Amino acid sequence: MRDPRLVAAPSTDAPTARVTFEYLAWATVWLLTGTTIGLIASIKLHWPEFLPFAWLSFGRVRPAHTNLVLFGWSSLVLVGLSLYVVSRTSRVPLWNPRLARIALWLWNLALLGGLVTLLAGVNRGPQEYREWVWPLAVILATAVLIAGFVAYRTVAARTLPEVYVSNWYILGGFCYLPILYVTSYLPFYQTGLGNTVVQGYYMHNAMGMWFTQLALGVSYYAIPLLLGRPVYSYALGVLGFWTNLLFYPLIGAHHFIFSPTAWWLQSTAILFSVGMMVPVWAGTGNLLLTFKGSSGAVRRSYALPFFVTGLIGYGLSSTQGTIEAFRSANIYWHFTNFTVGHSHATMYGFIAFIAWGAVYGLVPRLTGREPNPLAVGVHFWLALVGVLTYVISISVAGVLQGFAWVSGQSFIASVIAAEPMWLWRTIGGLLMVGSHVVFAANVWAMRPQRVIAPVPSPGGAVRIPA
Repeated sequence: MRDPRLVAAPSTDAPTARVTFEYLAWATVWLLTGTTIGLIASIKLHWPEFLPFAWLSFGRVRPAHTNLVLFGWSSLVLVGLSLYVVSRTSRVPLWNPRLARIALWLWNLALLGGLVTLLAGVNRGPQEYREWVWPLAVILATAVLIAGFVAYRTVAARTLPEVYVSNWYILGGFCYLPILYVTSYLPFYQTGLGNTVVQGYYMHNAMGMWFTQLALGVSYYAIPLLLGRPVYSYALGVLGFWTNLLFYPLIGAHHFIFSPTAWWLQSTAILFSVGMMVPVWAGTGNLLLTFKGSSGAVRRSYALPFFVTGLIGYGLSSTQGTIEAFRSANIYWHFTNFTVGHSHATMYGFIAFIAWGAVYGLVPRLTGREPNPLAVGVHFWLALVGVLTYVISISVAGVLQGFAWVSGQSFIASVIAAEPMWLWRTIGGLLMVGSHVVFAANVWAMRPQRVIAPVPSPGGAVRIPA
């Protein structure tokens, strides 16, 4: 429901508000662009003659879709929110908003270049999520380093001795992504089995050491703020951070079970995938327990239901990933559509819903403007029904494919078995894209007013444990 008394927080400085909203606005632009392209790719699975142009062929639109939603939407929205969170938890204005804006424009330049080159057929070959040619990768890496430096300097200038748990996750993500990105582009890893191993390392750690880190960092700030209570356990938050760093980097090879990669590497990935249950349920349980006794607040809020859904998505999709790692399960799901369903359950059911909850919960406090609650509800239900339709249908398609392969049927038999599910995938995708249009309208409704109260005060917006 609307709050008629809502105004921008008095300690929100205008430059921080403007640059934060610019990140969120551009993230929304790339969300609309990337998911529209993804819908085209989905339609082509059961209607190959749809838009029969070379630059819109499936092999080109699919990487364009994945790179835009990963580096455009998901990364930009979380970076924008993270820059705001480090400012608020440190109780100081964002350090050098102009530099943060330079990072944003470099980021947009890389995204535009990536979109044009991928649709033109210029790429680095079958290296998922790293198809961009290296000059564009350098531009993106520069943008990440600049944004991370701004975040670090903001935390370093904090007015209190403690580093709040949100900043552990946010700075951790900014520290790990350059390592990951440089490793994935080193030339001597680009051939043979070395490329396969690095591919598993890269694509999985992009999820666990970048998106997950930023999403949890934002959650540890926004959820206690919206509920008006401290996080359930600060210690569980720290436990989740360090165990995520311990287990996550070595699980990427579980996507290549029964491949020519070393058996010991596959076994290590399975073992560490089981270990991932520690940080996953430390984080999920900690944040869900923060909601304990707050069902009324959830019902009255248009932001908190997104957080609840995202946290459930985090716990369930991560547990599903652990189960999928076992050889007894992998023999049926290996390289099938089931993995596609799993990745969407994670990136959409977890990351996107957390981001939306944070946008709806924090931006009104940043700008003094709220979206229409009915429109937020339409967004929520279109997105939730859409992603459930998508994930369930494509997962069923993967199971049908896997059983067909294990029983020795021809490849085309598995395609025929899965094809009806691809239609439901498109229906789910259509609902999801519709929800994004509503979200874009809501973001526009929350745009900053001409006058935003300046001068940050020493009063904090979160309770930081001593």
